[in-house]
Amino acid sequence: MKNIINIVIGLLMVTALKAQSLESYIQEAENNNPEVQAFQLRYNISKEKVEEADAFPKTEVNAGVFVSEPETRTGAQKARFSVKQMLPWFGTITLRENYASSLAEVDYLDIVITKRKLRLSVSQAYYELYAIKEKQMVLEENIQLLNTYEKLALTSVEVGGASAVDVLRLQIRQNELIEEKLVLEQKYHAVQTQFNNLLNRDENISIDVADDLPVYEPIEISSSPLTLHPELEKYDRLYESVAQSEVLNKKEASPNIGFGLDYIPVEKRPGMDFSDNGKDILMPMVSLSIPIFNNNYKSRTVQNEMRQEEINAQKANRRNLLETILSDALTNKEASYIKYNTQLMNLEQAKDAEEILIKNYETGTIDFNDVLDIQELQLRFQMNLIEAIKNYYVQTAVINYLTNQ
Repeated sequence: MKNIINIVIGLLMVTALKAQSLESYIQEAENNNPEVQAFQLRYNISKEKVEEADAFPKTEVNAGVFVSEPETRTGAQKARFSVKQMLPWFGTITLRENYASSLAEVDYLDIVITKRKLRLSVSQAYYELYAIKEKQMVLEENIQLLNTYEKLALTSVEVGGASAVDVLRLQIRQNELIEEKLVLEQKYHAVQTQFNNLLNRDENISIDVADDLPVYEPIEISSSPLTLHPELEKYDRLYESVAQSEVLNKKEASPNIGFGLDYIPVEKRPGMDFSDNGKDILMPMVSLSIPIFNNNYKSRTVQNEMRQEEINAQKANRRNLLETILSDALTNKEASYIKYNTQLMNLEQAKDAEEILIKNYETGTIDFNDVLDIQELQLRFQMNLIEAIKNYYVQTAVINYLTNQ
């Protein structure tokens, strides 16, 4: 019960964070994504096949004219007309409908799975955009900081407290950060294109990304929700469809019954006068189709048994894979949380070191080599912090994919 409560709290937390922006993008993707629409159409076709399953075999209508008219006591037979309708054995049509319905349920789960995967893909792209945007802001802040240090260095050069080399090193470092920022702009455009394609809209539409994503201590989550995961449920539905196929197979091994009617027009015999002269022939018929050679039905039974064994093996393999993914996601989320806290502490200490350097500048003893070292450390900690936040939420999205019911 404690695990379930923790899961609910975690899901509510993530949903609240995404409600204003990401959730609306996910809904738009589910409504517009071509892959989801394709699976929806497949499901609609499957539902139509349920209607198709209750159809009877074609009605046979035959007509023939006697080239050599056979003479009978009542007259010559001129032609022959017949109609016949075969009917499946009692209950066969119902079983066909049940089998078609079981296949439709499998196709419906494909829609559910596709939407879940789409939600995961949209979330991952969204968090990637967030990370790029934050890194760009950090780089811009550091460029401005280096610009300030450059002015300090120029002032120090005038009084002999620094050399021109210090100024050049600060300028080179600024150039590196500007280059990195421009590269991130190209990456942002690429991820934005990927994001908009998932929503099936113009790739140049801007994305409204959150300004802040808070990080909380990970909650304990058990793997029990995997039992009802749609990817595993699909195997259960496939197993059931094979079971329905076998029931139908046994029923189709039963005879088929048919009803028909033959009509033969008879010409009157000339010069004859009796009650049945020229009387047409009407002959009701009943036919039976018996599967004497039924090896095909026995073979289908063997195939169905092996198919069910195959499905069970596939389900066990998929469950093991999903459990591994969930375990990795939980571990990586915990690691991201630890890394997040570590980078916060490192950043605080780096800022303390920066303040010390600034105070040293006031006494004229600043070392610009130390300035660059601290700046590089601070930038690295800031970048690592952003990566930790992104990974925290990416792993949360993976966990939601696996556990969200």
